[in-house]
Amino acid sequence: MSASMRTLFLVAALVLASAGPCGAVDAVLTHHGALDRSGNFVVPGLTAERARGIHIDTSFQARLDGHLYAQPLYFRDAGAGILIAATESNEVQALDATTGRQLWSRSLGRPVARSALRCGNIDPLGVTGTPVIDEETQTLYVAAAVDGADGVRHMVFALGLRDGAPLPGWPVNVAEALGQQGMTFNARDQNQRGALAILDGRVYVPYGGHFGDCGTYHGWVVGISLSSPRQDNSRKVIAWSTPARGGGIWAPGGIATDGKSLYPATGNTFGATRWMGGNAVIRLSPDLKTSGEARDFFAPENWRALDARDLDLGGANPSLVNVPGARGGKALVVALGKDGRAYLLDRDNLGGIGGSLINELVSQRAIRTAPAVYSTDDAAFVAFEGTGAHCPPGKPAGDLTVLRISGAEQPSLSTAWCGAVRGRGSPMITTTDGHSEPIVWVVGAEGDNRLHAFEGETGEEVPLGAAGATAMTGLRRFQTLIATNDKLYVGADDRIYAFGF
Repeated sequence: MSASMRTLFLVAALVLASAGPCGAVDAVLTHHGALDRSGNFVVPGLTAERARGIHIDTSFQARLDGHLYAQPLYFRDAGAGILIAATESNEVQALDATTGRQLWSRSLGRPVARSALRCGNIDPLGVTGTPVIDEETQTLYVAAAVDGADGVRHMVFALGLRDGAPLPGWPVNVAEALGQQGMTFNARDQNQRGALAILDGRVYVPYGGHFGDCGTYHGWVVGISLSSPRQDNSRKVIAWSTPARGGGIWAPGGIATDGKSLYPATGNTFGATRWMGGNAVIRLSPDLKTSGEARDFFAPENWRALDARDLDLGGANPSLVNVPGARGGKALVVALGKDGRAYLLDRDNLGGIGGSLINELVSQRAIRTAPAVYSTDDAAFVAFEGTGAHCPPGKPAGDLTVLRISGAEQPSLSTAWCGAVRGRGSPMITTTDGHSEPIVWVVGAEGDNRLHAFEGETGEEVPLGAAGATAMTGLRRFQTLIATNDKLYVGADDRIYAFGF
C-alpha cells in the first residue's frame, strides 16, 4: 500500500469511526472517536425518546487495575466487541464489551511515584493520555511514564490488539530518541496528558508539564514512524517544540487534525519577552514543520498577560468546525482558554497574534475540557465543560455550555444553551446520522458523578430515570463517554460502567 493510500485509509477509519452496515459505531479508535476530536458518535437508534430508557447494564462487570484518566477505546474482532483501557498503574487491559471479562492484560512497567517528581497531582503516574488504534495493522499505541533505574522515562509502546504483545522495535524511549538528534527532552519535568493521534504513517504524542508548572519543560509534539522506529532515528522520530520554556500541550483531547495538518494548543510560557510559541494554536504539517507565518498560528493579543496569570489556551484542544452555508460552508477553528474566552479562527488563515475573527467571553471560569462538536442544517455547535457567561433565559449556568456558530460568510458566535450539570466531565454527542437528533451526553465527574443527557437543538434535559439518578464512583475530571451501537461506556478508577439502551 502506498503512503498516500495508507494516509487516506487511516483518515477515513478514524474520522468516520468505522460505520458498520447499518451505520452503527463499529470502532472507537481514538479520543472522541475521530481525528478532528468532534466526539460525534453515529448511533442510528439512539433518539431522545429511546435515551429515556437507558439503564445501567448490571450484567457487565469490568474491573481495572488502577486509576483511569484515559478514555477507553473499542474495536471489533471477528464480530466480538472489545474494550481497551490503560491506567495510571501502567496496566493495559482488553475486556469483552458484552460481559466485561478480561481477555488479556499487559504491564508497561512500574509507574512513577509522585515523590519522584518536582510537582504534579497524579499518583502514581503511568498512562494519562488516551491511546490510539491503527485498525489496519490491529495495533494499539500507548504512551506511559515508567520508573526505571535511571529515573523517569517516557516510553511509547506498540501492542498487538489480539494479545497485547509488544511489536518488534518498540517501545521507544522519547528522551533517548530525541537526544540522538541533539534535542533535549527533560523526562522528569515533562508530562503526557493529551490523546495520541495517527496520521500519515506516524503516531503523534503531545507533551507538556506537570500540575504546578515546575522545572524545565516545553510543549512537544513527537512523531514516531509506525514502521521500525528504531532504525535510523533521524528519519523515524521527528519532533516540534515551543522555543520558550513552558507552552505545554496538555489538553485531554491532545491534537486535532483535519487529515492534512495537526492543530495543538499550547499553554503559558515563562520569561518570553517576544512570542515564542506559547498560548497559541499552531498549524503543523505531518512532518512537524510550521512556517511561522501568521496564517499558521494564532495567539491572543494579550498573550503576555495570559502567560503571567497562567491563563493558557492549552487546557482545551482546538475544535475543527465546518459551518454550513454558501459555497460549501466555512472551515473554522474554535480555541477555548482558561481566561474563559472563545476564539473563533479562520482555518485557512489562523491570523497570527490577535488575528481571531471573534474573541468573546463565554465562561465564568477557566475552561479545561475536551469539547464536542455537532451541526444542524444552518449552524455548528461546540459543547464544553464550563460555566456559561451568557446563558439564555431559562437555561441557568451549570457546568455545561453550548456555543452556536452560524453564518459561513461572516460567522457569528453566541451561547445556544447551558446545562444544569455539576462536575468536570467532557461532553460527547450522539446523532442518528451525523446531524439528526443530536444528544449531548456528559458525566458530572468529581461533582455529582451522574450521567446527564440534553437535546442538542433545544438544551432540554432528557430524563434518564434510575440511570441518571445513580452516582458513579471513581470518575476523574475530563473523563468522557464513548458510544457503540447498543451501549454507552464510562471509564472510572478500577472499573468501566456500561449503560444499555
